[in-house]
Amino acid sequence: MNAVEIEQAISTLAERPFDRVEFPFAFLEAFGNKETTLKRLRSGASNKSDLGGVLQTNNIHINVAAPGEVTKTLAALKASPATDRAKAKFILATDGETFEAEDLASGETVACAYADFPDHFGFFLPLAGITTVTQIRESSFDIRATSRLNRLYVELLKDNPEWGTAQRRPDMNHFMARLIFCFFAEDTDIFNGTGLFTATIEQMSARDASNTHEVIAELFRAMNTKIADRAEAGIARWADVFPYVNGGLFGGSPEAPRFSRIARSYLLHIGNLDWRKINPDIFGSMIQAVAEDEERGALGMHYTSVPNILKVLNPLFLDDLRARLNDAGDNSRTLLNLRRRLSKIRVFDPACGSGNFLVIAYKEMRAIEAEINRRRGESARRSEIPLTNFRGIELRDFPAEIARLALIIAEYQCDVLYRGQKDALAEFLPLDAENWITCGNALQLDWLSICPPTGIGVKHQADDLFHSPLDQAQIDFENEGGETYICGNPPYYGSRRQQELQKLDLKQLAGATIQKWKSLDYVSGWLLKAASYTKIEPCRFAFVCTSSISEGLQVSLVWPHILDGRQEIYFAHRPFKWSNLAKSNAGVSVVIVGVRPLSDKGQVKIYTNESVRIVDRINPYLVPAATVYIETRPKPLSDIPRMTMGSMPRDGGHLILDQDEARNLLEAAPVVGRWTRRYVGSAELIRGSVRHCLWIDDGDVALARSVPEILKRLNAVAEMRRQSPLESTAEFSSRPHRFVYLAGESKVRTVGIGGVSSERRPYLPVDVFDSRTVLSNLAFAIYDGPLWSISLLASRLHLVWIAAVCGKMKMDFRYSNTLGWNTFPVPLLTDKNKADLTRCAEDILLAREVHFPACIADLYDEDSMPADLREAHERNDEVLERIYMGRRFRNDTERLEKLFDLYTKMTAGQGIARRRRAEALP
Repeated sequence: MNAVEIEQAISTLAERPFDRVEFPFAFLEAFGNKETTLKRLRSGASNKSDLGGVLQTNNIHINVAAPGEVTKTLAALKASPATDRAKAKFILATDGETFEAEDLASGETVACAYADFPDHFGFFLPLAGITTVTQIRESSFDIRATSRLNRLYVELLKDNPEWGTAQRRPDMNHFMARLIFCFFAEDTDIFNGTGLFTATIEQMSARDASNTHEVIAELFRAMNTKIADRAEAGIARWADVFPYVNGGLFGGSPEAPRFSRIARSYLLHIGNLDWRKINPDIFGSMIQAVAEDEERGALGMHYTSVPNILKVLNPLFLDDLRARLNDAGDNSRTLLNLRRRLSKIRVFDPACGSGNFLVIAYKEMRAIEAEINRRRGESARRSEIPLTNFRGIELRDFPAEIARLALIIAEYQCDVLYRGQKDALAEFLPLDAENWITCGNALQLDWLSICPPTGIGVKHQADDLFHSPLDQAQIDFENEGGETYICGNPPYYGSRRQQELQKLDLKQLAGATIQKWKSLDYVSGWLLKAASYTKIEPCRFAFVCTSSISEGLQVSLVWPHILDGRQEIYFAHRPFKWSNLAKSNAGVSVVIVGVRPLSDKGQVKIYTNESVRIVDRINPYLVPAATVYIETRPKPLSDIPRMTMGSMPRDGGHLILDQDEARNLLEAAPVVGRWTRRYVGSAELIRGSVRHCLWIDDGDVALARSVPEILKRLNAVAEMRRQSPLESTAEFSSRPHRFVYLAGESKVRTVGIGGVSSERRPYLPVDVFDSRTVLSNLAFAIYDGPLWSISLLASRLHLVWIAAVCGKMKMDFRYSNTLGWNTFPVPLLTDKNKADLTRCAEDILLAREVHFPACIADLYDEDSMPADLREAHERNDEVLERIYMGRRFRNDTERLEKLFDLYTKMTAGQGIARRRRAEALP
């Protein structure tokens, strides 16, 4: 269950008559407990309560109190030995009138009327396995409002199917935006009287909802008609009490969809929420899912936390503004200059969605401006920061409308906070008709026309502020001397997940300059567009991107076009999880990269988790090292053994045998034993599963074909290869007994490493095999590799190098011999170094043997890795890292920094040698 589904279940529970016996089980059911779990609790099989309540181990202890005894019962739950033994996270007591609960870890409490406990559902989200933060708990209103709006939206589409068609969906979305504004306006005195909108609908519309749409349409018509014109327009007297809103929000047709009795009930319930609690920071990102059929299953999960947004905005420009404010002290002139600077800063999000980044930027800048005004003794001063300075592009019309609405709400809330409600109300209506959010495809639009260079006035006319079509923004003012900051969280879409239109976007953008443009992540389009923009208007930009943009092939494709000698990376957040509210959602691994003109001054910073490090430079791999682009090499850069991809069968599976097939074949013809070998790819290497393959020498073909089962298989291989469109495969149809590609064979041992490995493993999967084992093309092999090569492959140093230069497949490490092993910089190893590393490799292998038959998948899970094996790896890392550094590295960033530094020096030396040889030629 997600947060919205939980809120709905909790709200339904609170509305039902209180049942003393059933309440604990109904409460647990609302948080996703299955019927089998509840059945065991009911029977007492898993109920550990010693107070006659319900105690779920590792979760919650609930007891229904006698009337008026809730506080006393909660104290008893806290003192209960069973609560402690069962490691309960929460305790809860209620009598159906009062509701009290406590988070035993944090000490936070909830105390409210029973009917109001759904307002605090976020407090209990850990019961459903949803990790929460304080901000989410404080945003319960936004989730409740989203839940109810979704139910209304679905109900209206059920009764008005034509409003769900492509032609009328914009009208439906526009109708919802109008409703949201009205709910907010009636609770914040923007309308003349609290609850006026909802009360008017309740009073003027029939209970059977037959005329609800007509009542709403008349209210919308009134809000689009100037007071002086209402008599002529024939506005109903009961609608005449509503103010003139304008601004395009109520422009166009006032039509509303028809309501059923249920839809009318939903509408009134929504209106009865306290919309003063709306948080435009996150509300928009949740509500946009209401209008997206494919996203409604994740309703309420489109949440981007303010702390994550500030990871972009703070180092981009907010930190500098706060530093200037701190430096200014109480100097009136300096404060005035800073306020003028604020008024000319433009924040541009070319993938703005429902406006999260723009809203947060606006609110943070208003806070700085308010402090300036306070120090200058001008607290009531009207803000000089215009909403038109917060510009965005959004592909879909509904999020674009919500973005504008969220900014309008944020502006009003800031005015109330910093100037007082009287002044805020006096200047709020009518809304301004200026339009600063563009609806369109950001990769096809001209950013310079939407956010033009400073000192250039530009005006693009749209029909109105809120109503489609929204093909361009309407901006008409000078911005001489202002600053522009580009930011956002563009859509990711790896190269294999892109639709045809997204591929076309990238082709038009990069097809002429990037040969392998088909391999680009979709987010790279925003980086390239931003870099192009800065060539005309020098500015800083920062985006949230998938970590793949700083790993593997993407680096050499994209970054040379961004870091072209005029710009540099000046801050970066190393990979972290960008999670949402969904239960057990690990989130996607992302990075944040900030780019500025080389002419700009200031510190260069790398953020890792919660730490920050000031460095001299940052390269595209987000390492504090020189900018280099790691490309494939045919041979190792260092003095290490050659590695090849394993042997490739291209056999349609006919040369491969599972254990049963190999056993049956051997029983039928014992001679087959000479032609079967163990066959190992990534899966077999990691999970220890056993497969075999037929490995027939040319001299044994005639004898092998005398075995009927082998003959059948060889014929199938030949037929498969004959039909192959690949010439390199078809030419081997005459030799079906052998693999298409033979990587090599060993005399003593083969060191193998998997082609793909889970990011949950702290080390790459490497193992050693006897000379008869065949490694498949899904693994890589060092034939007769020295044992000390295992030490290198199994080190933390090598893992972080592979993660950086090879990239990932989904969330898994992807190995490459030419890009990962051949480029791996290793210092010149002495005989003693090799002996020490050999012992480390032997210790790792021996530690594994102790846990036989556990496989690599079992042994290398981060949470359950055996202590002795972890110690063996720690010793290996220490020995190897002392060879590199003379000490252990502090973290992975420092490891990469050393590896890139060594790589740069080793390749520079090779470059000089190549030049000298070229100069010596006659």
